[in-house]
Amino acid sequence: MTATLNKEAVGLAYSLEGMLHAKRKTWEAIDEMARRVKPGMLESEAQVMSLEVLNELGMDRIWHPSKIRFGENTLKTFKQRSDGDPVLAPNDIFFIDLGVVWDRHEGDSGATFTVGDDPEMKACAVAAKTLFDQVHDYWRTHKVAGPELYRYADEQATAMGWKLNLEIKGHRVSDFPHAIYRAGDLGNFEDCPNVGLWILEIQIAHPTRPFGAFYEDLLA
Repeated sequence: MTATLNKEAVGLAYSLEGMLHAKRKTWEAIDEMARRVKPGMLESEAQVMSLEVLNELGMDRIWHPSKIRFGENTLKTFKQRSDGDPVLAPNDIFFIDLGVVWDRHEGDSGATFTVGDDPEMKACAVAAKTLFDQVHDYWRTHKVAGPELYRYADEQATAMGWKLNLEIKGHRVSDFPHAIYRAGDLGNFEDCPNVGLWILEIQIAHPTRPFGAFYEDLLA
């Protein structure tokens, strides 16, 4: 129990409402960025734009580097560098992954979007959100630990015809900085994660084509 409590420790500023506010503001930023991403834009230009949006919305600070990935770079994990500086094509896929502090609390959300009319890209983007919702509901309904959440996610992704990237297994958040608690990945947390403390990450790949999709949000 002590280990669980340490891995779910929070600071003096923490409140669930603070986390939910950070979540709302992060989604506001993602939606605005997605509106500004257009075919013909370089991935690096989207990165610059993302900082402009966050400053416009009044962030406290960034707590992890913002990631906007175009095309084949949607297969990259957070720690991997993008290949080159691709231009968003007329039919293409991209995701936005933000880690931002709002009023001392850490927001961390991400989603995938498409431009044009490629049906498989559209399906991939939808599938990442659908799978996230299924796993989130499984957590809420069954109160399972982290390893079971990701076992279920892998099972469901396979049933849907996608490949789940099991290197991406979620992580802690709280009032800034959560990193002092060194809680490890959600997928390795051997207890049922509590509300407002963990980010569920889902990253899938198309089974044959070189792109994927990403979705993450707070377990709340």
